Amino acid sequence: MIDALNQLDTQLLLMLNSMHSPFWDSAMALASGKLTWLPLYAALLWALVRRHGWRTAWWLLATALVVLLVDRISSGLIKPTVARLRPTHEPAIANLVHTVNGYRGGLYGFVSSHAANTFGVAVLLAGALGRCWLWGALLLWAAFVSYSRIYLGVHYPGDVLCGAALGSGVGLGIYIAFKHIINRYLHRANPT
Repeated sequence: MIDALNQLDTQLLLMLNSMHSPFWDSAMALASGKLTWLPLYAALLWALVRRHGWRTAWWLLATALVVLLVDRISSGLIKPTVARLRPTHEPAIANLVHTVNGYRGGLYGFVSSHAANTFGVAVLLAGALGRCWLWGALLLWAAFVSYSRIYLGVHYPGDVLCGAALGSGVGLGIYIAFKHIINRYLHRANPT
């Protein structure tokens, strides 16, 4: 069963990764960049401050906790334990994988930390901001960033899907916990 899933994952990766162009090479490299999304983060911070005032500090703490937990679980625990080579390091297919600017990523790829982090932050902040349209927009953003990892050849689709599930679960759990803390304890302490 695992062999069949790995084979399907490899075939899907090679199909998706083969659909490339110079424009998309640049766009996907940019999408995976750490600083690319600073304007989005600034806009989300502004929206948090408008909606939550001083309680924004708690949501920023929650966001930091999501990123810390997801990163430690994905990169510190799962990747070294599972030790699944990234497509760009897998000898059987490495020469078939299209890379951009020679970027190959680290040795192991399961689960995708990019997918886990973006989905964790998206779920947490969509809940904190409480706007239905924002759920869709943030999940589309997380999916785009996650897909860029497949496009760049550094993750299998399964890496991305499992990373997205991990991040979403942690993001939802932290959202529920912080919403409870804020509603139960902080509204009483300072109702304004």
